[in-house]
Amino acid sequence: MIVSIEGILERATPITAIINAGGLGYLVNIPVSTASKLPANGEKVKLHTHAVYREDSQALYGFANEEERNFFQLLIEKVSGVGPKVGISMMSKLELPSLISAISNEDAVLLAKTPGIGKKTAERVIIELKDKLSAFARTADTNPLQGMVSGSPAASSEGSHKDDAILALLALGYKQTDASKAVGKAVDALGPNASTEALIKAALG
Repeated sequence: MIVSIEGILERATPITAIINAGGLGYLVNIPVSTASKLPANGEKVKLHTHAVYREDSQALYGFANEEERNFFQLLIEKVSGVGPKVGISMMSKLELPSLISAISNEDAVLLAKTPGIGKKTAERVIIELKDKLSAFARTADTNPLQGMVSGSPAASSEGSHKDDAILALLALGYKQTDASKAVGKAVDALGPNASTEALIKAALG
């Protein structure tokens, strides 16, 4: 099992990172919250990972710290109807402390706002995980990407921010028309110079 990957960040989008480790390029699926903490291309980065192997595919999922990785594992292994794609979508919609709070407070309405999560699935998340959160009791968003060399987030051209945000929403389960509409509203609210990550978070609402 691959539990972490450390190397040079070659390229990143709001939902993926390509990391060169030992001369090999690894495609790592990441939540938007992790993407916003990545350094510039060419900088050193470390992600805590979970590998998913299936008969016809294999995928690697990366997170800013072990707590986020462990929560993702718990989520997709213990909750029926929640796979890796939905798990990444949930962790893109809400930061880990907010997810833990929503589950602890039985806030199914907030959880159900995630694309791919209906009311029944949100309730299953609460039922299955509420009593399993003790390991995350002291989790706080104060541990960004351990092992990462500090650097500025990779910049993209202003014209591509909107397109990147739309592509990210499509990958998270939005329909084309809904993604375009949500990002359009985010651009109107934040202005044309808003970052891709800011647009995604605003669009996710």
